[in-house]
Amino acid sequence: MIEVENLSTVFGHNVVHENISLSIKKGEIYGILGGSGSGKTTLLRQIIMLDAIQKGDISIFDLDIKHLKRKERDFIKQNWGVLFQFGALFSSLNVVENIGIMLKERSDLPKEIIEDIAYTKLQMVGLSPKVGTLYPEELSGGMKKRVALARSLALDPKILFLDEPTSGLDPASAKGFDSLIVKLRDMLDLTVVVITHDLNTIQNVLDRFSILGDGKIILTGTYEDALNLDNATIKKFLKLEE
Repeated sequence: MIEVENLSTVFGHNVVHENISLSIKKGEIYGILGGSGSGKTTLLRQIIMLDAIQKGDISIFDLDIKHLKRKERDFIKQNWGVLFQFGALFSSLNVVENIGIMLKERSDLPKEIIEDIAYTKLQMVGLSPKVGTLYPEELSGGMKKRVALARSLALDPKILFLDEPTSGLDPASAKGFDSLIVKLRDMLDLTVVVITHDLNTIQNVLDRFSILGDGKIILTGTYEDALNLDNATIKKFLKLEE
């Protein structure tokens, strides 16, 4: 679904990525991990075409994102959803309007149908229809995350990008969100890409992951692979040793 090949990124004297490559398969929940400043968010922003690629290639659905025709770019964006770290809900719109905004912009569906779809997505992420008329300021942190997730699912994407989806949540809410991600992946046949440092997510949700450090990929594999690798950086990141 996604191929990153020989990607290099430099800001001034800071080498963020040094010739990194990774491959994300259809249907898996794939983690991009690393400490602060490791380049994981920059990588995500390059994949979703918010930041330019300096050197190397990224392809999605076998399309090179550096050389896209307009129809190809629209096709890719129509087939992914993004959940940003803090939800990025529009404060002036209620929940149903937030969820339906992409349908309003990218389809000719009547308002009533858009609302019906929005309420369906709301229930899909485990929230009551009563939440639909509330505004972001009236929601808890966990509810905001779920509403933002519902919005990312509005166009029935094939790929879902999640940036620190459990950050700021209490342990119970984070566990519930993790379970929801797995449930949605299985139910909707999604490919999910997650940036996270949450150890429970890493252990219980991710099928595979890459750990970034010092501009390179230190490890690509499973949690069991990480346990079996004698690497101080990995052990420190995964808190495998004090």
